Amino acid sequence: MTDITTEQATAAASGAAATTQFRNKQRTGTADVDTKRVDTLVSELLAATHDIIRRHKVTYAEYDVLKSWLIQVGEDGEWPLFLDVWLENVVEEVASENRDGSKGTIEGPYYIPDAPILPAEATLSMRDGEEGTPLLFQGQVTSVDGTALSGATVDIWHADNDGYYSQFAPGLPDWNLRGTVIADDQGHFKIHTIEPAPYQIPTDGSCGRLIAAAGWHAWRPAHLHLKVSAPGHQLITTQLYFEGGNYVEDDIASAVKPELILAPTPVADGNGNEVTYDFVLDKA
Repeated sequence: MTDITTEQATAAASGAAATTQFRNKQRTGTADVDTKRVDTLVSELLAATHDIIRRHKVTYAEYDVLKSWLIQVGEDGEWPLFLDVWLENVVEEVASENRDGSKGTIEGPYYIPDAPILPAEATLSMRDGEEGTPLLFQGQVTSVDGTALSGATVDIWHADNDGYYSQFAPGLPDWNLRGTVIADDQGHFKIHTIEPAPYQIPTDGSCGRLIAAAGWHAWRPAHLHLKVSAPGHQLITTQLYFEGGNYVEDDIASAVKPELILAPTPVADGNGNEVTYDFVLDKA
């Protein structure tokens, strides 16, 4: 399915889209700024940075490179990408440390709200001849006490077989491989899609220059993104990976957890794979 339009996805375009989406987002639980809290966090951040400068004898030449790079991150619109790749995994860890039920992980910069509503068994929107291994992703949503959660919402999005996300790469229909599935009265869902591919985070912008300078790789393992929710329960944001897949062991975003690795098996007719994964939501 690779074509000239998808190959033209750039860091600048992706960064601009991610920045726009972030500005439109209202994160649940956002609190008023507390002066003492800001003082504590910023003071400790600056103190840690000062310590690094002293211990490593940072030069003015290195300082000027850093200043130039920070300016360029903003001009490229890559602050959402930078923060989501290198910091969000720790913020998520702290946010969910006292939550029971299924494990969560980072949201990442490519979430788009209000995807089309789909029934409990549904096929995600795809192009004609969408390339990739067919995948049946199915399961049940329950509460921590085992109660089936009727009408639970399973919001799913993922990259295509070339590693591109709709609305972040040109040439893709807006809702390609995105949907909001409403589970049945027993919390069951069946989602027909394709297995996504691993992908590089954009490397032609500031984040890519950092990666190259540090000698890192820029790859994320193939994964499904999900937001699962039900009334009276805590929403869980997570990603599910594929056993044995490339970069599962060294994800650039450090978002993989053992509990989030899928092991699909071939379907009976040999046309693709299937996997069952159940979600357990903690009460609000």
